Amino acid sequence: MRAGPTRGTAHLADGTAIAYAVTGRGPAVVYVPGWVSHLELGWAVPAERRFYEGLATGRTLVRYDRPGCGLSGPTDRTDVAELELEVLAAVAEAVGTEHFDLVGASFGAPLAVRWAARHPTSVGRLVLYGGWVHGDGVASPAVRQHVLGLVDSHWGLASDVLTDIFAPEADAGFRAVFARYQRDSAPAAMAHQLLAACYAIDVSEDLARITARTTVVHRQDDRAVPLAEGQRLAAGIPGSTLTVLPGRTHLPFAGDTHALLRAIRAGLGLPALEQEVAPPPLTPRQTEVARLVARGWSNRQIAEELVITERSAESHVERIRARLGFRSRSQVAAWYAASNPTP
Repeated sequence: MRAGPTRGTAHLADGTAIAYAVTGRGPAVVYVPGWVSHLELGWAVPAERRFYEGLATGRTLVRYDRPGCGLSGPTDRTDVAELELEVLAAVAEAVGTEHFDLVGASFGAPLAVRWAARHPTSVGRLVLYGGWVHGDGVASPAVRQHVLGLVDSHWGLASDVLTDIFAPEADAGFRAVFARYQRDSAPAAMAHQLLAACYAIDVSEDLARITARTTVVHRQDDRAVPLAEGQRLAAGIPGSTLTVLPGRTHLPFAGDTHALLRAIRAGLGLPALEQEVAPPPLTPRQTEVARLVARGWSNRQIAEELVITERSAESHVERIRARLGFRSRSQVAAWYAASNPTP
């Protein structure tokens, strides 16, 4: 498997730390995430990692966690869309690029539209997946109020409900892992704020100002965002093209990700990838150690369970991390949970 990303930290004018990760080689493409993200745990989920590796083949992929999410610092600001523009500027400066392609998925799509409209000379190609023009097109007022209230009152249940909406075709194991992933990416208050921003954003006046070569991609029966919103994006952006793929799944790294990657890469001017090759498996002993790491066990507990020395347990964990390209035990735990629904 590809080596893990190189991580860095950018800073906003107010000092807020923005974690970012760089993977691959070639011209830069910046990925604007959906509503919540976690650089470390996202790389540990096999399906999400394969999606990012697909974007990074032939490009230098730059990802980041927005303030209040994942590895980035907290913020008291509530102007989410305006803050995102500052985040993008800080990350681009930190990685040393003034010109890049831009891929926005879900909430990242209207945010990418806003950036491309205000900074037209910085963006070469723009790819928008699962996006919308105005939050009113995503859900009715009653549904929006209900979901936001559920996030406030019971973030655990809300993460399950949202996972069912985002990935209705995924198996139970993936849904369980992604629900936990959302909760680990942001606390309830930040999740509510970002989801409210998803519903509130309106980029209708930005569309005509975009000059980048634009590709809009949407799944036919996307359960979270109607196809009509993707069609509105494509109709409003001069010279854009619309690619409609089958499926109900909203998450870019769930469902038929190979077809989606092919469409996104075409929008970036890249050739299609060959079918993915499965990563080298762990040994039976490494798999057993990973199972115990997923349970939260220490090296000493693992050693006692497997009747080995503590040093041997530590060595097993280090080899697992090296083999999978991970930095931490939490990534090993997330990887095992995603690959084995019942640890």
